[in-house]
Amino acid sequence: MAVTKAEGWKAKQWYNLVAPDMFGKANIGETVADAPEKLIGRVVEVTLGELTNDLSKQNIKLLLKVDHVGGDSAYTRFTGHQLTQDYLRSLVKRQTSSVETNVSVKTKDDYTLKVKPSCFTIKRARANQIKEIRQIMNNVIASRAKELDMAQFIQEVITGKLSANIYHDVKQVYPLRRVEVRKTEVEAAPAAA
Repeated sequence: MAVTKAEGWKAKQWYNLVAPDMFGKANIGETVADAPEKLIGRVVEVTLGELTNDLSKQNIKLLLKVDHVGGDSAYTRFTGHQLTQDYLRSLVKRQTSSVETNVSVKTKDDYTLKVKPSCFTIKRARANQIKEIRQIMNNVIASRAKELDMAQFIQEVITGKLSANIYHDVKQVYPLRRVEVRKTEVEAAPAAA
């Protein structure tokens, strides 16, 4: 006897999605599954604005992955963040330079993160200035990652503190309009995590 769609749907259960510790274990919504093990590995996308009820943070998307289920709650861990495409497009202007880099860093607690920052200049920069800006961005990110654990580092990225540090160091080389960390990814977690 075949199971009808309606019967299959009734067999499913709703689970509360819980944000990681670094975001205060906030409830970020619900998801449905017919077995708890089917939730493991499911990726959830939520904006920082939804998580903090701050509408000015709607341009930051957090990527969270369900890593364990307890009762009717599915607990997530942070896997990365990215800025929305429309926000990034709004930052690009004519006759200016957008300097991007891509750096892998290791945090104090042995997480390996890929960080992708961008600097937006006031006017178009020359090739040697772009190279120097890129070098400064890499140095600032690497030094902050060595000093902080993963949760602290991600907090600095999301609150804009890391961008402010980069801005402060780069402005001596070339005047900037804005600095944003457009994307982060957790590449590897320590063996114990």
